[in-house]
Amino acid sequence: MQDDLKLEAYHYHLPEKNIAQFPSAKRDHSRLLVFNRTTGLIDHMYFHQIARLFNPGDLLVLNDTRVFPARLHGRKESGGKAEVFLLGYPATIPPGQSDSTRARFSGEALIKSSRPPAQGSTIHLDDQNFCVMLEDRTRGRWLIELVLDTATGLDSLLDRRGEVPLPPYIKRDEDGWHSDRQRYQTVYATQPGAVAAPTAGLHFTTELMETLTSAGIRTAPVTLHVGYGTFAPVQERDISNHRIHSEYIEISESTAELVNRTKEEGGKIWAVGTTTVRALEYSVDRSRRLNPVKDWCDLYITPGFEFQVVDNLITNFHLPESSLLFLVSALCGRETLLDCYREAIAADYRFYSYGDAMAIID
Repeated sequence: MQDDLKLEAYHYHLPEKNIAQFPSAKRDHSRLLVFNRTTGLIDHMYFHQIARLFNPGDLLVLNDTRVFPARLHGRKESGGKAEVFLLGYPATIPPGQSDSTRARFSGEALIKSSRPPAQGSTIHLDDQNFCVMLEDRTRGRWLIELVLDTATGLDSLLDRRGEVPLPPYIKRDEDGWHSDRQRYQTVYATQPGAVAAPTAGLHFTTELMETLTSAGIRTAPVTLHVGYGTFAPVQERDISNHRIHSEYIEISESTAELVNRTKEEGGKIWAVGTTTVRALEYSVDRSRRLNPVKDWCDLYITPGFEFQVVDNLITNFHLPESSLLFLVSALCGRETLLDCYREAIAADYRFYSYGDAMAIID
């Protein structure tokens, strides 16, 4: 088996102190490690200096998904505590004829409780609102129906009762979640549906976006709703056997047209985050033209993948042995990437969702 296909070849040691528990004081004051694929050189900057890496006519593609407060707490009919982690933004069930005082939504959720719930049982979220366990989909995953008082509304319930679903390596006490509602969200997030942030975008500020626009850098949105599967560990020793999760994507006609025109004019396509890479590379045809799409993306990128759209990548530092690490390795090479990570650790960079950033440029 080639080393690039071995799971253990993507291991590296990260001291616990390098796992960022909080974001930098200002979004664009995080650090930025720049790797140039053409020269092989590494440079160290701050994120607010990133404009100097662009050329007029380049295109910055952003994932505009918005994280919704997906973690809810309630009680079972027995009185025991239960957690309902919504795995996607719930879909509206058309109103029935019998009960106009209730709004109903369906979706999948992970249920945590001392004892597994029974099919048909109820978890009460408060005095007026509850969810019903419709179908056990194994390993704590359930199809549920949310039954809400029409005066409450879904967004109101999530805003009042929901918690931001931070990654498990970020620790918070009960009162420590409030600032995350704003900081675990990009400044350009508009489309609710993600349970995890596209974290490479957390470094951008409105002012930095304006600076880029003034320098002739265009921007275009795509949507990929980041799912819970992004945290799922890879368990196959041969990574080619791993089954990656699917996530919903949308690319508009205007974004596809702008990407294609930029490529034709010789500009670079900058992807902000691995989610943007997957959305773009999933939606290209054999003639290397990007197409508008509304679909479920299951593209799995590992070394050997031939990129059709993306030239440059802005990304965070990823967990060892993760599918995100495989994707970035496909762009710059596994050994090169791990060398960059070792240099970042030696320079005391901060890692993972709230950590510093890396730019891979051509």
